[in-house]
Amino acid sequence: MIREDKIWIANNEAGEPVYLEPKMANRHGLVAGATGTGKTVTLKVMAEAFSDLGVPVFMADVKGDIAGMMNPGVDSEDMQKRIERFGLAEHGFQYQGYPVTLWDIYGQKGIQLRTTVSEMGPLLMARILGLNDLQSDILSVVYKIADDQQLLLVDTKDLKALLNYVDDHAADFQADYGKISSASIGVITRALVSLETEGGDIFFGEPALNIGDWLAQDNGKGMINILDSSSLINSSKLYSTFLLWMLSELFETLPEVGDLDKPKMIFFFDEAHLLFSDISKSLLEKIEQVVKLIRSKGVGVYFCTQNPKDIPDSVIAQLGNKVQHGLRAFTPADQKMVRAAADAFRENPGFDTYDTILNLGTGEAVISFLGTDGIPGVVQKASVLPPQTLMGAVSDAERDNKIKSSILYSKYATATDLDSAYEFLQRKGAADAEAAAAAAAQAEADKAAEKEAKEAAKEAEKKAKAEAKAIEREEAQKKKAANQVGNTMAGTVGREVGKIVGANFGKFGKTLGGNVGAQLARGIFGTFLKR
Repeated sequence: MIREDKIWIANNEAGEPVYLEPKMANRHGLVAGATGTGKTVTLKVMAEAFSDLGVPVFMADVKGDIAGMMNPGVDSEDMQKRIERFGLAEHGFQYQGYPVTLWDIYGQKGIQLRTTVSEMGPLLMARILGLNDLQSDILSVVYKIADDQQLLLVDTKDLKALLNYVDDHAADFQADYGKISSASIGVITRALVSLETEGGDIFFGEPALNIGDWLAQDNGKGMINILDSSSLINSSKLYSTFLLWMLSELFETLPEVGDLDKPKMIFFFDEAHLLFSDISKSLLEKIEQVVKLIRSKGVGVYFCTQNPKDIPDSVIAQLGNKVQHGLRAFTPADQKMVRAAADAFRENPGFDTYDTILNLGTGEAVISFLGTDGIPGVVQKASVLPPQTLMGAVSDAERDNKIKSSILYSKYATATDLDSAYEFLQRKGAADAEAAAAAAAQAEADKAAEKEAKEAAKEAEKKAKAEAKAIEREEAQKKKAANQVGNTMAGTVGREVGKIVGANFGKFGKTLGGNVGAQLARGIFGTFLKR
């Protein structure tokens, strides 16, 4: 409730109001306590008060009962006693519902809430996929390639397509990005397939959440944005990482505003211990940075958990407003945990904080809020006010009506498949295949043409050799014929000469003249014919 422009959370043992200063609400806070000690009631009371101030709120509905804030509370004898005990009637307490927008990343119990693979970023995506340091580094390289190639990663099929492309062209990327392990690519791809099998691909897509839609009011009251997490909580890493992404979006989207009279938004991070379970050093550093700097954006972050020791000291040191419900100590380790929780408060000489925490009843807490000067107040034992809204869950019909009556329903209800990395790489693959086929066909044609040219040259050479041989044979035949003609003529001339000689020299002269004359004539005519 709002009283004197202050957020009234509880009454101390003296019956005095315990206030949370609106201008100090962006200094963050902690709401802790064992199961059943009243943390959910405290969250509702705080959310109602912030809404009354016109401050939008984000809450995760893990058990399914936060959605009841849309409806007025139900009167009972116990509630009447509490109203009388706190003197609430005279301060305007009334059962009432608050403006609520229901969200669900699965699109079943709220307006579909999506983001893109690009917006999630490699650090948070690696945590969702459960990657080790080496695989996380490879995923970061793949994201860098997407940025350098101007490829939009909208959904999981975009990321898978890019992973396959990088794997197939690893040698081409090695010079600029280093060696890319095919084995690591395989692990990341299988993790993505596993995420899709669990339905995790549903919340990667468009239209992605515009975080500005959370900064809304309804008739002067801040909108209470409730993310149904009853199914999401089954995947603890997915739940905590998605909430961290939303917180990061607020940090990156909102402008610097400095210190305001009241926050621009309050973000309750329920089951916060899941965020810090098995967290990497780089992610813890990111959380520390966001928590440290987001208050300058006007956003207050309140971590809710069972055990305050679940939150690292570097983070809890930045939480100025603390509500500690009861803790139980059954072992020495439990006692040490309670002691640490007690030591986190500014000591009150009126009671022992350690013993008080151990003996707190349901709805009771030890509380310390920052004063207007920024100094933590002395810890007080107090009883938290009752909420004005319904304590239980809502019916499916009420939920469905609330979802579809929201002005944001039509904006986010229908998914759109943009032209992104998957489509681009599909076209590129088809073009590359077509180019490869054309190149192969051209190479085959060139090979056939080369073979044909070789065969033609070989045939021409064979023909030339045949023609040369034919000419050679023809010349030889001509030469032989000429020799034969010469020999015939020489023989005839010789015989005639021999006859002449023989006539003059008798028988001896005839024989000698015929032989010598014929031989001489053949030699002379042969020489002549060779010319």
